[in-house]
Amino acid sequence: MAQIERVSEEPRRARPPRGVLVELVRLILVALFAVAGWQIADQVTAAESQILLGIVLGSAVGYVVGGVIGRRTVVAMSAVEREFRKIPPSELLAGVLGLVLGLLIAVLLSFILFRLPPAAAYPTATFVTVILAYLGYRVGRGIHQELFGLFGLKPRAAGSRPGEVNVLDTSALIDGRILDVVGAGFLNGAFLVHIGVLRELQTIADSSDPRRRSRGRRGLDVLRILQESPAIEIDLVDEQGSGDVDADLVRLARQRGGAVVTTDANLAKVAAALDVPVRSLNELTLALRPPFAPGEEVTVHLSKEGRESGQGVGYLEDGTMVVVEGGRERVGSDVQVTVTNVLQTGTGRMVFGRMDDR
Repeated sequence: MAQIERVSEEPRRARPPRGVLVELVRLILVALFAVAGWQIADQVTAAESQILLGIVLGSAVGYVVGGVIGRRTVVAMSAVEREFRKIPPSELLAGVLGLVLGLLIAVLLSFILFRLPPAAAYPTATFVTVILAYLGYRVGRGIHQELFGLFGLKPRAAGSRPGEVNVLDTSALIDGRILDVVGAGFLNGAFLVHIGVLRELQTIADSSDPRRRSRGRRGLDVLRILQESPAIEIDLVDEQGSGDVDADLVRLARQRGGAVVTTDANLAKVAAALDVPVRSLNELTLALRPPFAPGEEVTVHLSKEGRESGQGVGYLEDGTMVVVEGGRERVGSDVQVTVTNVLQTGTGRMVFGRMDDR
């Protein structure tokens, strides 16, 4: 539990308070406007009182303007931060490399451009620099996988594309099937765990009810196993929430361009209503369930004898093997079979049954 607290405190220490940035911008502008007031007053009059008045008025204007610009700067930086969070780190790094390469090409071209008359050289060089820097950034992001491949490297599992970002719900961690799904390669990329989910798991794990306590500890164990997996990357997101964990998860998925991974039907409906992709483990289980259940009837053509005495073997249209007890004498014909068992193996599904006319 102490680890969760440390994780939630580190991002706060790394994130500078917004008020500090506003005051810093205000201080800079106060200094600039004070110098401007001093220069203007010095040009108008040589009286020290007038110069002092100019400095005071300049500082006052700088204080007001600095506050406005400082708050606007904080809002703009927050918007830029949210946009950068949506970009996978590997893609962002490749874009920066492309930008640097574009600037280097612009520097080389500037030796030719500055041979032009100064009136045309400076605007042209500026235009070419901006265009090549932006083009390099876009190209670098577009070919980031191939770029890392040239050096024999693979992009980190932090999601090569926005669609590979997964926001984990508390129910998905407690359920435990997420381990099998990730191990089979059906889910990969970046897995985001909101601090609210960690708090819910901690509360459940500390419950006085033995069953709830066992579920909470299982969820924490599943999270620990996922963190140790080399195929994916778990990012703990420490953001101030609204108090409603489900709403925070949907908002986080929308901001990061990801999908919500859950077993909660209500959360899935809310996310779908807000056009947020949902990866439901329950729906995946239903999609992969056997097409036949014990007691159902199926018609199959017996094509060969089975390994055991008296068995006949046939195949369904999708290639599923059907082993029929007592079907050896009916090899080569179609028979009606009642399913007795369905076995899922590493090589596929096997259906066992008996003939209805036995």
